[in-house]
Amino acid sequence: MNPPTNRTAFRLGLTGGIGSGKSTLAHLLQAQGADVIDADAISRRSTEAGGSAMPAIAQTFGADFIAADGALDRQRMRDHVFAVPQARQTLERIVHPLVGAEIRRQAMASRSACLVFDVPLLVESPRWRPQLDRVVVVDCTPATQVRRVQTRNGWEVAAIESVMRSQSPRIARLSAADLVVFNDEDDLGLLEQAASALAKQFGL
Repeated sequence: MNPPTNRTAFRLGLTGGIGSGKSTLAHLLQAQGADVIDADAISRRSTEAGGSAMPAIAQTFGADFIAADGALDRQRMRDHVFAVPQARQTLERIVHPLVGAEIRRQAMASRSACLVFDVPLLVESPRWRPQLDRVVVVDCTPATQVRRVQTRNGWEVAAIESVMRSQSPRIARLSAADLVVFNDEDDLGLLEQAASALAKQFGL
């Protein structure tokens, strides 16, 4: 998923594990004037009713994975991927090219001085790093990740830990970072300060 952009824009990669606060920081940077391209949101839209990925998902996985409203049955797919790990790769082969095309479209349309690519799997994909000027990782402890996702989504701990295991290990994310925002406290003010500092550093 190469993200070609107007080369005058500063290209910032933003990533972090589930529950880290990455998306909150992205919204704060957007408020500072950055254009944010949210890869996860694009992926979700592709699997909503009428989404670009749905015909191939229905053909590949069958009608049992389509909810009554025509969207992907996310819980059934989560359970399936948990039971059949190779199903994740099959799903990604459908969704990722579509997400990449939409990322490129949004990037080319941007006119901001700073373009933020909010990418949960940035570290997992070797294609991303050469396309970016800096990588910012939002970090917190695993216990904080579990607590936040339980509060936000109501998931069982086993489901949260399964998602965490599917993402890069914490040490791998930190090793890939140019800058780390440690966000273990539930203090929006601290994250706002970090966003302001990043905005100044990256031309906003």
